[in-house]
Amino acid sequence: MSYKTKSKDAIAARIAQDIPSGSYVNLGIGMPVLVANHLAQDLEICLHSENGILGMGPFPEKGDEDYDLINAGKQAVTLLAGGAYFHHADSFAMMRAGHLDICVLGAFQVSVSGDLANWHTGLPQDIPAVGGAMDLAIGAKETWVMMDLLTKTGQSKIVQECAYPLTGLECVKRIYTDHATFECSKDGLWVIDKVEGLSLSALESITGLKLKEKFKH
Repeated sequence: MSYKTKSKDAIAARIAQDIPSGSYVNLGIGMPVLVANHLAQDLEICLHSENGILGMGPFPEKGDEDYDLINAGKQAVTLLAGGAYFHHADSFAMMRAGHLDICVLGAFQVSVSGDLANWHTGLPQDIPAVGGAMDLAIGAKETWVMMDLLTKTGQSKIVQECAYPLTGLECVKRIYTDHATFECSKDGLWVIDKVEGLSLSALESITGLKLKEKFKH
């Protein structure tokens, strides 16, 4: 049976559906920043950027960019009414003190138990760039990962045990990918939902992992 994987925007929209009103949320550099464009306007969700913004809005329209207002990835963003700027030391204090409800990060690998590797592949030619990932992964009440399920060479990024240097141990709660949405637990890896036409057995074959299915209600 054939299936079509989700686009990056579709993954971002799926994540946005799960963020409850009243949440303080950090969106990591890369794919996660797209989530800002899919949050329902009737929900009170406050976005945090580690370079010192609280109340960040979606990306500006083309031509309306203000590059004095950027996120941690140096992309132009908007500021919602009531938003604030502050020193990055204060921003990291918020992260480390547990004031964020959710952080959404990219990853190189995630283990079935929720170990996260997202700052270095271990290859000598790669430049390690941990940034605030360690602070976010441990400081936020929940850590979610947004990524493609497979590498460019077709290897699963969800693994039994991470081979890359770790960012955090058992910190990832959910993994949102272009194939399926997963939940990490000590009991194993649960599939919350998957794209139409993709069977559980096919997903197990792709990942090389034993999976359990968990339907969302």
